[in-house]
Amino acid sequence: MPFDPAWPQNGQNIDADRFRSQFAGLIDLINQASSITSVVVDAVNTLPPGTPATVSVNVVGTVLHFTFGVPAGVPGTPGDTGAPGQPFAQAVVDSVTTLPAGSSATVSVSFDGTNVHFDFGLPQGLPGQDGEVLASQLAAEIMTTSSNTNAVGTLDSPFGDPDMESLRQKMNELILALRR
Repeated sequence: MPFDPAWPQNGQNIDADRFRSQFAGLIDLINQASSITSVVVDAVNTLPPGTPATVSVNVVGTVLHFTFGVPAGVPGTPGDTGAPGQPFAQAVVDSVTTLPAGSSATVSVSFDGTNVHFDFGLPQGLPGQDGEVLASQLAAEIMTTSSNTNAVGTLDSPFGDPDMESLRQKMNELILALRR
């Protein structure tokens, strides 16, 4: 049975067979994940002033691809440094969509001036084998999942724009949190 991220619902009774199936589905997803071997910035596009910054991420094979959209600044008067922008408030997951089995995972990111918004697309796992998952098997699989992110480098060059710098720091925080 494939992993069902909507099960169990809060307050719902669970049964051991279905719970074991959930773990088997997770192991199938882990086994299907490819290791990221490199990161590529495909493009940095200039957006009109006042539009939210964007970033899209796509995994192609073992390569993580980024495309950034950075709004142009509003021209100021000579010598005017401008007012500081709004601080970064929080990250919001707007959607998680199930993609067909075998397709690449996707994530898109946008910034509305206050919050960073994420939209994830995760491929459905292929049907797994029936049977029990031993605790030792689950522990071994969990320990190997961090190898998928260890090769992903952090974004080390600071940005002059405070909003982009906050986004860079949060991205690094996420990358580092995924490592074990």
